[in-house]
Amino acid sequence: MKRFHVHVHVKDLEKNIAFYSAMFEQQPARTEADYAKWMLSDPPVNFAISTRGNAPGVDHLGIQVDQAEELAALKASATRADMALLDEGTTTCCYARSDKYWVTDPQGIAWEQFHTLDSIPVFSEAASTSNEVEPQACCAQPATNTVAMVQFSKVPRPAQGAKACC
Repeated sequence: MKRFHVHVHVKDLEKNIAFYSAMFEQQPARTEADYAKWMLSDPPVNFAISTRGNAPGVDHLGIQVDQAEELAALKASATRADMALLDEGTTTCCYARSDKYWVTDPQGIAWEQFHTLDSIPVFSEAASTSNEVEPQACCAQPATNTVAMVQFSKVPRPAQGAKACC
C-alpha cells in the first residue's frame, strides 16, 4: 500500500494538535515535544507537523510505502521519467529510520518517497549526537548541482554530501 505524506511546519504545536485531532476525529499516532503524526486510514495519509523548519507552511510532500519493493518500483519509474533523484539510502529523521530518496517538481516542491524501517527515540540520530543548539529542519534535502533538482525555498540544505532527515 502507498500512503500520501504531508509535513507542515507549525508555530504552536499544542494548538495545532488540538485543531488536527478535531479535524481528523482522532489523536496523533505519535506525539513528541516538537512533533506529532497522524496515520490516517480514511483517507490514507501520513500527516505530520513539527516546530522544526524556517517558516510555517507545507514543508514537503511525499509517498510512503509499506514494502521495499514498492519503493524500488517508484524509484524505477522516476528514473525512467529522467527525474533528478537525490538518493539518501537509509537515514533517520522524524523519529524514524527510513530508506528514502527525493525528487523535485517543476515548481520546486520537494517530494520524499520512502519506506519506514523502524521507529527511533530521537528526531534524528545525527542531530542527537552533535553539539548543535538549533534544531535542524525536517527533511532538508542536501544541495545539488543538478539543474533539474530545483532547491525548494522553505527548507535549508545541509552541506553537499550531508545526510538529511524525515
